[in-house]
Amino acid sequence: MKLSTRELVTVAVFGTLWGIVEISLGSVLKSLNIPFSGVVLAAAGLLIALVGRIFVPKKGSTFFVGMVAMLLKLFSLGGVILGPMIGIITEALIAEIVLTLSEKPRRFSFMLTGALGVTWVLVHPFLTGPLFFGRSVFVIWLDLLDTGNRLFSLKTDAILWIVVALLAIHLFIGCVVGWLGWDIARQLQLRLGRAKFEDTEIIVNKFDEDKKQ
Repeated sequence: MKLSTRELVTVAVFGTLWGIVEISLGSVLKSLNIPFSGVVLAAAGLLIALVGRIFVPKKGSTFFVGMVAMLLKLFSLGGVILGPMIGIITEALIAEIVLTLSEKPRRFSFMLTGALGVTWVLVHPFLTGPLFFGRSVFVIWLDLLDTGNRLFSLKTDAILWIVVALLAIHLFIGCVVGWLGWDIARQLQLRLGRAKFEDTEIIVNKFDEDKKQ
């Protein structure tokens, strides 16, 4: 992958936006102890990354947007926070894989990217907890059930319903993120005069033009 100077600047801009959201909004959500704060941050970050993919529709660009965001996270007030940094780069990697495999940007690929990226928030603690923070999988599992109990008023022994409900919420939010990302990118393309026709194929046409250059 070879990026022009303009594309590198664009990647840096979107990565910076993602990083700023992680630092500022992340601090607020943490201090207020709001439920699903990780989902909110993942949704916001992926929305930025998806829009950025349209402006730099090349393999690897989304991953580098995440890299910039992760590096900016180093400047957060709490110092090096390993968990969120791993979350950022993994979400960017998931997005990069899905978008690369889909070849051309499509609304469906954006929605799939959002769904998988946001759902990673649900899986994230089970991998990073034991590996980096010494937490047992059993304790993390109990925390998950407790979250379901508080949010849905379900008993902790209703394991299947809790998991299904949490998974459904994450997938739904992720799909909404992908849908919005596609529409926002399309509108930005139109407003900036970088698209010629007001239809759903605008972004795909832009992708083809950039690929030929």
